[in-house]
Amino acid sequence: MRRTGLMTLLFSLGFTALAFAADGGAGGGAGNVVVASGIGFFSYSAIAAGIAITFAALGCGIGMGLAAKGALEGMARNPEMSGKLTVTMLIGFAMIESLTIYALVIALILIYANPVSKLIQGFIGLAK
Repeated sequence: MRRTGLMTLLFSLGFTALAFAADGGAGGGAGNVVVASGIGFFSYSAIAAGIAITFAALGCGIGMGLAAKGALEGMARNPEMSGKLTVTMLIGFAMIESLTIYALVIALILIYANPVSKLIQGFIGLAK
């Protein structure tokens, strides 16, 4: 389990390096301001949103599968508890699914109403 968390962390950090990469112009004069283009910033935001939704859906799917497995094993051992286990399992599914919905909301904010976009556009305007 630790190896999976470490690999996920390294994978995520690898993609953040792409987000911070900027094309450097030739020469290093004092007037040369290196700023990521607006199109590049928005494409990186879309990629980050896609990756966020992918990991959220993957993690929540695995969590739901494990929850259903546990509930079904509990029902197999004690059939009289099936009603309580079903209700608890469905409440757990709702909580797990809410995490995916939160990731979807954040991804939609990154794509359509990016709070950093005005800041980046201001820097591009200053660089011209």
